[in-house]
Amino acid sequence: MKPTDFGDRLPPQAEEVQHGLQVILQLLQVESILTGCITAWYGSCTVLNRKALQRVVKTAQNITRTELPSMEDLYSQRLRKKALRIIKDPHHPSHKLFSLLPSGRRYRSIRTKTTRLRDSFIPQAIRLLNN
Repeated sequence: MKPTDFGDRLPPQAEEVQHGLQVILQLLQVESILTGCITAWYGSCTVLNRKALQRVVKTAQNITRTELPSMEDLYSQRLRKKALRIIKDPHHPSHKLFSLLPSGRRYRSIRTKTTRLRDSFIPQAIRLLNN
């Protein structure tokens, strides 16, 4: 096979690779847009807002013809990752909020009187790490 056999076109194998790369790029763009600062805003979203976001994810799946993780899964992943990063950094301002109970296995939960505080980052991260 010579490079001139295909004229201006790419060989079929190269077209498949190019298509695969385009799909990956599209997935990364969609995920990046949807998950920007997700740990800050997703916890306080209403059920209606979460359903609307899931519709956006389904539309993106139809466009890219690939399976995308749900917003809930992305939120849990990012929440756990960010919480562990805060726990490992003793100089982080929120580090002292992640204190272990005497058993050394679970984190002390913060008392909350309002749903706004209960749905914020620190209490949700502690609940996720304790489960």
